[in-house]
Amino acid sequence: MKRWKPYFKWLAAAILIFAVYKLQAGYTSEIRASESGAADIADAPVYKVVIDPGHGGKDRGAAGASGKDEKDFTLQLSQKVKELAQQEPRIEVYMTRTDDRFLSSIDRARPEFANQMDADLFISIHGNTYTDPDVSGTETYYYRKESLNLAKLMHKHVAGATGFRDRGVKKEDFFVVKDTKMPAVLLEVGYVTNPQDEAQMFTDDFQYRIAASILDGMKEYLKIN
Repeated sequence: MKRWKPYFKWLAAAILIFAVYKLQAGYTSEIRASESGAADIADAPVYKVVIDPGHGGKDRGAAGASGKDEKDFTLQLSQKVKELAQQEPRIEVYMTRTDDRFLSSIDRARPEFANQMDADLFISIHGNTYTDPDVSGTETYYYRKESLNLAKLMHKHVAGATGFRDRGVKKEDFFVVKDTKMPAVLLEVGYVTNPQDEAQMFTDDFQYRIAASILDGMKEYLKIN
C-alpha cells in the first residue's frame, strides 16, 4: 500500500490542478461574455424620438366634458412617456414643449424642431373632440407612406391599452405628420368631450398605462428587445 501513496498524491494534485484550471477558464469565459454583452449594448444605435404634446399656452385645444383642457392632458401624458423612456438606454426622448407654452403652427415649430434634431421618430399626442358627447374611441393618423407601419404598430398598442372603441388608422394631412422628415404619427388617445373617456384620461393610472403602450410601440417599431 505504501508504494501507492506517491501515486495517490500525484493523482490528487492533478485533479486539483485540473479543477482550478476549469474554474479559471469558466470565470474567464464569463468575463468575456459579459464584456461582449456590454460591447454589444455600447455599439447598439440610440434613437432620438420627439414627443409632441398637442396645443399649449393660449391654445387650449379641445374643452373637455367637465371643462378640463386638452393641452393639460397632452402634456401630462407626454411627460410620463419621457419618464418611462429614461429606463431605455437606446431611446432618447425630446419634447416640443415641457411646460404650458404656445407653439406657432404658422412657423411649423413642432415639425421644425424634430427636423433640426434629425429625429428618428415623431409622435404627436392629442385628445379628440366632437359635438356629440357619446362619440368615443382611439384613432391614429399618419400622412406619408413611410409612416404607415409606425402608425399601425402605435395604434395596436395604444388602442389596446385605452380599452376605448377602436376607430382605426387614418391618413390625414395634419402639418405635424406632413412636414416632418421622419416617420410621424398623431395619436388621438380618446375623446375629451366624452364624459367616460375624459374621466379616465386625466387619471395617473390611465396615463401611465398609455405611456407604457406608446413606449412599447416605439420599441417594436425600432426592434428594441
